[in-house]
Amino acid sequence: MSTACPTPVPPPVAGKSSGRPKASEVEARTHELVQVAACLFIKQGYTKVSLEMIAREARVAVRTIYVKFGGKAGLLKAAIALRRERFFPDGSLEADTRPLREVLDGFARAFDTMLSSPDSISMMRVVMAESGSNPELAEAFYEAGPRLTRAMLARYFERPDIRAQLKDDLALDQLPGHLIATIHGDPVSRYLFPESQPGGEEARRLLAARMELFYRAILKQA
Repeated sequence: MSTACPTPVPPPVAGKSSGRPKASEVEARTHELVQVAACLFIKQGYTKVSLEMIAREARVAVRTIYVKFGGKAGLLKAAIALRRERFFPDGSLEADTRPLREVLDGFARAFDTMLSSPDSISMMRVVMAESGSNPELAEAFYEAGPRLTRAMLARYFERPDIRAQLKDDLALDQLPGHLIATIHGDPVSRYLFPESQPGGEEARRLLAARMELFYRAILKQA
């Protein structure tokens, strides 16, 4: 997702194609459609953007959107999923055999980078502003983003080798939310005053300090 809307590739001119488009071409056009939709959501708000607007900007038929995504909520889910894949290309922590701190530190850095990006902040503002009056938006955003991330973390913490390193009295169901809150730091400042947030080495230092507090709270021997 980017605040700079991509320029869709025009469909091939009739008579110039030797047959059906290649799978790679279809994938590229689908990718562009998702990017255009995300850009419009950020710039104009989810509620104000219609499928007709998206179709016109992406140079596709409205029917194409219904067939591929089922509607506007499906497009939002696809946009969130595309962004998650960009920052978490491996998709899961379940099979990661590196030391716990190395795994979670890597996750924290990637997640913090994602949260701090301008388009993530803009999208979150849209969701916070409109979700109260648009349950479809809230559900689509949660299902495609936060729910999947929390479920991934829950499966990681439930692994026997990971559970053995955690304090015995921990409420495991609270750990994913606790870790995400740790990475967020102060979410109010992050989303209201993003331009005043520290960056570079200072941001990394502050994240490391928050993660150290997290480890002290959950590990048998921090």
